Amino acid sequence: MTALLRVAETHPACHVLGPGSRFVVWVQGCGIGCRECVSPQWIPFEGGRDVPVAELAEQVAREAADGLTISGGEPFAQAGAVAELVARVRARRDLSVLAYTGYTIEHLRRHGSADQRRLLAALDVLVDGPYLVGRQAAVRWRGSANQRIHLLTDRHAGLAAEPDESAGLQFEVAADATVRWLGVPPVAGLRPRLEERLGLIAREAGF
Repeated sequence: MTALLRVAETHPACHVLGPGSRFVVWVQGCGIGCRECVSPQWIPFEGGRDVPVAELAEQVAREAADGLTISGGEPFAQAGAVAELVARVRARRDLSVLAYTGYTIEHLRRHGSADQRRLLAALDVLVDGPYLVGRQAAVRWRGSANQRIHLLTDRHAGLAAEPDESAGLQFEVAADATVRWLGVPPVAGLRPRLEERLGLIAREAGF
């Protein structure tokens, strides 16, 4: 029987959370507790919905995205199911895989569980470190300057020579006039500013 992954949200074609067009899975639940988290609604473990990993892998593999990005929430809190997702997707398509984590790569390598180390070994790119609101910065794919991009394979070796600047945000307006944004905000407190200036209900889907 396939594992279940607690999922908060998905998006089939995000252009601001990794190289190229990416299918993004935001997992539900995080125990790290970064102050002023960008996606506080995805912190509780009791939220979201349970999705069979095999079903989600089929969905990812059917899309035309260049890669898979896994964020949250904390992907390494569900490392076994996420690692199975990556393996099932790769059995269908050789996609690039990027994951976010509030842990550091050193912590995962020294103290991570077997499932966490298995997930780490399956990644092409890891963005690590807790979000620190006091170090908010307009850097590529990260929320604060302490976070790092680790190129774990040669798939995206050219990224090291590219400018380390914000990838921007991706906005989508639904038929009911709600605004969804994806990406990593370059400034703190973005959500209330959007709601105030646009006069719309912002449904947040950050990193």
